[in-house]
Amino acid sequence: MILADLVKKLSGRTPVILGSEQFTKFSILLPLIDKEDGIHVLFEVRAHGLRRQPGEICFPGGKIDPDDRDEKYTALRETIEELRISENQINNVIPLDFMVSPFGTIIYPFVGTISNPESINPNPSEVQEVFTVPLKYFQESQPECHKINYQIQPESNFPFHLIAGGENYNWQMRKLDEYFYHYRGKVIWGLTARLVRHFIELLAD
Repeated sequence: MILADLVKKLSGRTPVILGSEQFTKFSILLPLIDKEDGIHVLFEVRAHGLRRQPGEICFPGGKIDPDDRDEKYTALRETIEELRISENQINNVIPLDFMVSPFGTIIYPFVGTISNPESINPNPSEVQEVFTVPLKYFQESQPECHKINYQIQPESNFPFHLIAGGENYNWQMRKLDEYFYHYRGKVIWGLTARLVRHFIELLAD
């Protein structure tokens, strides 16, 4: 290959996250509802019969299907399916910062408003219940923060003899902040709490 061909091959490409084609991708909607006492954030409690994370508090969302037009489409599709509302009830959909988790997933979150919330009829196969929390609560309350430490554990046949330091190699340890909000007996934590905190920070900026 000559240099000109190399440059031509790479010119105009759009960079992505290295290895992202192997990641599982999800889209999520952070729903806002206008109530008499102000703006509320709507949450779901996952159905207890689900295989993954039964009973946990989350936002509407799910895995991006190959046929989905884009990440926003997935967030809307999942919200419509889980809350059993019409598409025209979801408005003002705005992207938040996407997240790359240490577990091989990329999450594309959006915020949007839901009109006529009284028509919400949660799909019982996916949603145990829905509830709302005043946005003001999150703006005035700091979450608890606890740290998770990830340990490096090479497989048994790892070729230590090929790296400087061998078995004494100084691996960089990773820590993750986990946030917890408590509201009227509900505990909002994990990815859901992280997205809430990110959203509140955007509003503060």
